[in-house]
Amino acid sequence: AEISRGKTGRVYGNLISLLTVMKGLPLTYNRDLQEDKEGFFDSYDTLIATLEVFEGMLTGMSVNIDLARRSAEGGMVLATDIADYLVSKGLPFREAHAIVSRISDYALKQRRLFSELTLSEYLDFCELFEEDVFDITVESSVGSKDVLGGTAPGQVLSALKEARSRLEAHCGA
Repeated sequence: AEISRGKTGRVYGNLISLLTVMKGLPLTYNRDLQEDKEGFFDSYDTLIATLEVFEGMLTGMSVNIDLARRSAEGGMVLATDIADYLVSKGLPFREAHAIVSRISDYALKQRRLFSELTLSEYLDFCELFEEDVFDITVESSVGSKDVLGGTAPGQVLSALKEARSRLEAHCGA
C-alpha cells in the first residue's frame, strides 16, 4: 500500500508535465504534443501495476469493525454535525462554528470525545443544547449525507452498483 501511495507522485509529475506542455500551446495541435506520450503511457503502466497490487491486497482483506468504529469516533470528526445541530436550533452557522470550536478545544484538553461530555458541559457553552445532542454519532453522521455521492449507506451501495455496471460494460465481465 505504501509503494502504491508513493506512485502518486510519479503520476502527478506526469500530469504536471503534460499541463505545462499544453499551457504553452497556441490554439490547436502543435509538435509539442509529441511529449505527451511518454508520461501518458508511464502513468497507464503505473495504474495497471498498482491495480494488480490492490487486487491481491483487497482479495484477502478483512475489516475489524470494532477497531474501525473506534478509530472513526476518535478526534473531532463530529464537529460539523454538532455545528449543524446548533444551526437547526436557530443559531447562525458562524456562531455555531465558534461554539463548537470552543467545545472541541475543551474536549481535547480533557482528552475526551464529544460523546463523553455531559449535557451540563454542553450547556456551559450554549443553552440550545438538549439531550438529543447525544443522538449525533458516527453512524448518524454517515447516514445523514443522503445525497448523490454522499456517505449514506444507500448512496454508497448505489455508487458501487453503478461502478460495477460500468466495469462490466467496459470489461465484459
